[in-house]
Order: sequence, then structure tokens, then C-alpha cells
Amino acid sequence: MNTSFLKKLDLHKKNEGTWTGQKSMKSDTYLDSYSPVDGELIGSVSITSKKDYEKVIKTAQKAFLIWRETPAPARGEIVRQYGNELRKHKEALGQLVSYEMGKSLQEGLGEVQEMIDICDFAVGLSRQLYGLTMHSERPYHRMYEQWHPLGVIGIISAFNFPVAVWSWNAMIAMVCGDVCLWKASEKTPLCAIACQNILQKVFKENKIPEGVSSIITGDYTVGEWMTHDARVPLISATGSTRMGKIVGVAVAQRLGRSLLELGGNNAIIVSDSADLDLVLTGALFGAVGTCGQRCTSTRRLIVHEHVYEEVKSKLIKAYKQLRIGNPLDGKNHVGPLIDMLAVENYLQALMSAEEQRATILVKGGILKGKEYESGCYVKPCIIEAENSMPIVQHETFAPILYIVKYKGGVENALSLQNGVPQGLSSAIMTTNLREAERFLSAAGSDCGIANVNIGTSGAEIGGAFGGEKETGGGRESGSDSWKAYMRRQTNTINYSTSLPLAQGIKFDL
Repeated sequence: MNTSFLKKLDLHKKNEGTWTGQKSMKSDTYLDSYSPVDGELIGSVSITSKKDYEKVIKTAQKAFLIWRETPAPARGEIVRQYGNELRKHKEALGQLVSYEMGKSLQEGLGEVQEMIDICDFAVGLSRQLYGLTMHSERPYHRMYEQWHPLGVIGIISAFNFPVAVWSWNAMIAMVCGDVCLWKASEKTPLCAIACQNILQKVFKENKIPEGVSSIITGDYTVGEWMTHDARVPLISATGSTRMGKIVGVAVAQRLGRSLLELGGNNAIIVSDSADLDLVLTGALFGAVGTCGQRCTSTRRLIVHEHVYEEVKSKLIKAYKQLRIGNPLDGKNHVGPLIDMLAVENYLQALMSAEEQRATILVKGGILKGKEYESGCYVKPCIIEAENSMPIVQHETFAPILYIVKYKGGVENALSLQNGVPQGLSSAIMTTNLREAERFLSAAGSDCGIANVNIGTSGAEIGGAFGGEKETGGGRESGSDSWKAYMRRQTNTINYSTSLPLAQGIKFDL
């Protein structure tokens, strides 16, 4: 394996992983990062101690006092420069994402492109942090609202998008005037350090205060320090629903804010009027892309009885043509799962499906051989099931697609689609305008993302990303998601020579 990209990103076997700015802190304990591609040790990252965490927080608080006073367009200029540096490092960083996480190289490069795109978006946003002006009921008074930065923003990211989701939060928060503290996934720590190395270069060249962006590394206990810390007013956490419930409770107990992006159990509805070529493309990539480890991965295919057998037949045939192997090889469609725990969860889901008497259409299993020596390569599978089965109601982060038949109108399909605890992404394949509009109506999809004639997987940075129900209700990235990182302030200015009081109250003064 050629890992020259590690050197290009200034990564070494031992990396001091607690960054407060231009400096790093050494540790006696290290977190090892192994690649799911070949099982090799990529590098080791120092684990943040509680003492180091305290230093990071205090440094961030000091940085905030300076950063919040920096004009927003000037903050945007720093983000613009970071975007340019990412363009220079796109190939190497994309390779690292692919190697450390296991997604295909094209997906790794695409993730870095998302970082570049959100930088561009944030630069424009830095000149558009608008408030409103309202008419006062009192004469010679003016009312308006404005938005101010919150402070230290805690970002907890997941392994499946080890760089992009951080940037969705950090770039927006930075132009808003916040400073960021990033707890990266312990499964992909080198991706975080690489991003920080590039960002710190931009900071150093522009004499930006130490602590505007920092990272801490370790397991969930390191993240718990942030979630329980009143000095961190907002926690943006991406991960499982189980994790999100823990984070939400911890932050709520101290009356902080949380932005949660959690599990998805995403479905594509296939109408009897659907263009089946679109169905095949959308369902195939949605189900097997990133080896089924996207929060927007297609988990369920809800197909009308009139086209059910045809869709099933074409999909089974397409699965036989999938190439599974090293994700850095552009010829392969599917890479490995992230680690052996993910493999165990995948196998347990297959066992549960059989116990619940679902029908296996494309058999799963672990791949053997020299090319698969990491033990993390599995076969994407298709299972014919009922939507009500417990295993179908549960999100398994693996390439398992459940295919469900529906009869009658689109209302029946929507009942099945919405009949799960999660509510992230959804799609309908139809050429019927009435079905499409019903799907998008208030009585339609209950998900935060609802697509017509494209799949569930992926999202453009211009729209607000997030979902409802057990997905957490948070919104990141585009639209007006920036408001989550700021506090609203209502201002009233009296430019008269008197002070009228509410309800006509008067004092004899």
C-alpha cells in the first residue's frame, strides 16, 4: 500500500493529538488507528488528559474574546484561505479519508470537496448574518434584532464522515464568531489531525489567536467532559440515536443547547409509475455506498406490487455485479466496514432477520482471502421483509437492504415509510405529479429530507441537513442553519425626549 499521502499531510507514526492552536500537547497514552482496508497500523495519536482538556478550554475562551470582535467578513477571509488550502491537499486528504475510514476513493475525494464547498458557502454567509427591523408600537422608538456568537462550540463527529461534518459545523460557527473544540471519532483520529494541520497553517500565516479551533482525542469519556461543561454553550453531536440521547440529557441538565444528527432508517418508495432505471441507480448507490455506513444510506425499498417482481429481479442482478475490495482501487464499488465490531453487528442483523423469518434474496457474509485480510469486508445483501419486523425498525450500519411490498395508493407506502422511529432522509420514485406532491406535503414524508426521483443518500451543502423523531431534530450546513451557532438579541432604541411605560403606567416624579 502506497501511503505517501500521510507524509504530504504531515502525519507520522506518533502524533500529538491535543491541539489548542499552533501547539500540541504530549501524552504518555496513545490511541492507535488501524485501517479497515488492510488492517495496518496507520499511526498513533496522543489521548487528551483532563489536565490538557482544561488548558484547551481556557485557551479557547481567551481566543473567543478576540475572535468575536473580528469583523465577520474578516473571519470569512480566513475560511476562504482554508478552502484554498483544502484544494491543494484534496488528493492526499481524500486518500487518507478512504484509507482510515474505508470508503471508496471517489467518496473520500467527494467528502473533501464538501469541505471546500462549505468554505465557499461560509465566506458568502460572513456578509449575510442578517437581523430584522420591526416597527415599535411606541412613537419615536425603533426595534431590531441582531445575532451574536455563542462562545465555545463543541463538535462531536462520527467515523463515517470524518472530515465533512466537522466542517459543516466549524466553518459556519467560525464566521459566526464562535471558536470550536472538536472531539473527533476515535476510529478516524488522523483525519482530524490532518484537517487541523492544514487549518493551523492558515491561522499562523494570519496571526489568528491560539484556540480558535482545537481538537481533543480519546474515547467517549473525552466527549463527556464537553457535554457536561457549562463553558461550552452548544454541543453539536453526530452519531447513533443511543449516543444522542445521552448527550441530549447531559446538555439539557445544564440548560445548554444541543444540535443532534442521529440515526436514519431511510426508505425509497417505488411507485408503479416509476422510471425503473432511476430506481436501480438510486437504490444501489444508496444501499451499498460507503458500505452502508451513511446516516442517509437506503435501508428500505418500499415497492408497489405491480412493479415489485421486476424491481426485485433487476436489483438482484445488479448486486451480482458489485466489486468489493480495496477502496483506493477505483475499480471497486464497495470497501470494508469500519471495524470488527461493525462486522459483528452486521452478522447479528442477518441472524435476527432469519430468526424473524425474513427471506434472504442476496446472501450476506464475510469475505475471505488475502485481499480481505483485515476481516472487515462483507457482502452487501438484500432481504425481503415486513416493515413491522423488529430488525427492519432498527438501523444497522451495514450494507443490508430490506425490500418491502405495498399495495394501493401512495398513502399506504407513506404509512410504511413513516412507520419507523427515525426520520432523516426519504425519497419517492414516481412520474405521477400528484404522488410527488402528496409525498412532499405536510401529510407526506415525516423526514427532514424528502427527495423526488433521486435516492436518499447524500445532500447538497446549500440546504439544511438533518431529521426528525429519533434523528434528533438538528440542522447543519446550509439555509439558515447558522442561527444555531448564535444567540438572538432584540434591541429597542428610544430617540424621543420621554419614556412611555407599558399599560399607561405613570409615576409622579
